[in-house]
Amino acid sequence: MAVPILRHETAATMNTFSAPEPCPIEELAAGDEAEVLDFLSARPIHTVLMAGMIRDNGLLSPQNRGSFYACRSRQGELEGVALVGHVTVIEAGTEASLAAFACLTRHCLNTHLVRGEREMMNRFWNYYANTGQEPRRISSELLFEQREVLPESEPVDDLRPATLSDLDQVLKINATMAFQEGGTSPLHRDPSGFRQRTARRIEGNRVWVWARDEKLIFKADVIAETPEVVYLEGVHVDAEERMKGYGRRCMTQLARLLMTRSKSICLTINQQNKNAQAFYAKAGYQFHSNYETIYLR
Repeated sequence: MAVPILRHETAATMNTFSAPEPCPIEELAAGDEAEVLDFLSARPIHTVLMAGMIRDNGLLSPQNRGSFYACRSRQGELEGVALVGHVTVIEAGTEASLAAFACLTRHCLNTHLVRGEREMMNRFWNYYANTGQEPRRISSELLFEQREVLPESEPVDDLRPATLSDLDQVLKINATMAFQEGGTSPLHRDPSGFRQRTARRIEGNRVWVWARDEKLIFKADVIAETPEVVYLEGVHVDAEERMKGYGRRCMTQLARLLMTRSKSICLTINQQNKNAQAFYAKAGYQFHSNYETIYLR
């Protein structure tokens, strides 16, 4: 369901909004990784997607589906870093860098969505939008984090990394979840690319599943991973197997595995999904901050 703009500036008030002078932007290049990762490490839970991509792919890679940019002060110090592309995420230490990244994103033709902390996204939209412009959809979300593993519960049999034999089931589940959240299906937008990206994630042992009789009962995707934070998406329990405790047992077991190599796990939940919020609370997750995803037209 499309959500109207309620918190963002209206066309009338946007005409009076005074933006700071944007700071100069440069595209980051190979060799800048250490400096950028150091900058992003100041707020690891908010920057895990960018930091994870850089660790996996480097700054220059088609796998990032976009380009990394930086804003610098007059002294040459980083003020902001952004990945601008299909999924745009921003870490802006100054208002000038946020304004500059918003202007840059406005000229990016392949941006599908922009995600970040809700208050920052409100300010981003003021800088991004032309008078009267509206997003296709806004999703208000809650960022949840788990820092301590729950006492061990009854483990499930064979929670494991997915294999390519699971690919078709994983594709179907992820496409359905993407349509429910964003209103479009990647199987329709980009079937070949979607399949390749999912297969690559499986080959990297980033998709975890639990199956019975070759049917996936539970699935979760590790989207990004750093020594500080693991970011999960696509957590799914088969509709016919819900309310049986399988999801909580799988999540507890997965947390034990992931937190042997990272300090915490985070994920986002649609603010309207009260059942999901209760589920993750029982699985050991706690509210961290308000988030927002803006789907662009």
